[in-house]
Amino acid sequence: MKKQNTKLPAWFEGMQYDEGDTVKNPFSGEEYELNATELSMYDFVVGSQYVMEMMPRTMTPKAIKDFQKGLDWFRKNNSKAYMVLLD
Repeated sequence: MKKQNTKLPAWFEGMQYDEGDTVKNPFSGEEYELNATELSMYDFVVGSQYVMEMMPRTMTPKAIKDFQKGLDWFRKNNSKAYMVLLD
């Protein structure tokens, strides 16, 4: 059963994709198919995490809060994908 696209929250300012894709966890090798909305949020979260690790001084309090909200959104909207890809 394919999950329908959930809306992105109003605070989201990232790229919004038209199509989903399969994403692979680089550590475990597990894969999970995401719809377009989930993929948009996934890329936002992973991109934010990358910036935090590579350029921590550039992260504003708002960016850190949005990163946390992105993780929370994923936990709520697709907990299985969250466990496979982000936990």
